[in-house]
Amino acid sequence: MKRELSQRGLGIAAGIDEASASARMNQYERAKHVPDYKMLCSLAQVLNVPVPYFYADDNDAELLLNIASLSNEQKELVCGLVKRINFID
Repeated sequence: MKRELSQRGLGIAAGIDEASASARMNQYERAKHVPDYKMLCSLAQVLNVPVPYFYADDNDAELLLNIASLSNEQKELVCGLVKRINFID
C-alpha cells in the first residue's frame, strides 16, 4: 500500500497535534510505542484500510485490502465460497 503522506501529514490527518505528529508516527513505525485502538481506527480511516490490516502479515494484509474493496454483495459471495471450501476440506 502506498500513500503520498509524510509521517507528519498522516499524524495530523489522524488527529495528532501538529507539534508531535511526526515524532509519534515515527515511534509507531519503529514499534517504540503502540497506538491504542482509537488511534488505529483513525489511522485506518485516513489510509482507507480496515483496522485488522495493521495486525496482518503481508499476505493477509493484501487479502484484507482486496476484501475491503468489495461491495457487500461480493463479500457475501466470498464468504459463501469460503464456507463451501471449508466444508470440502
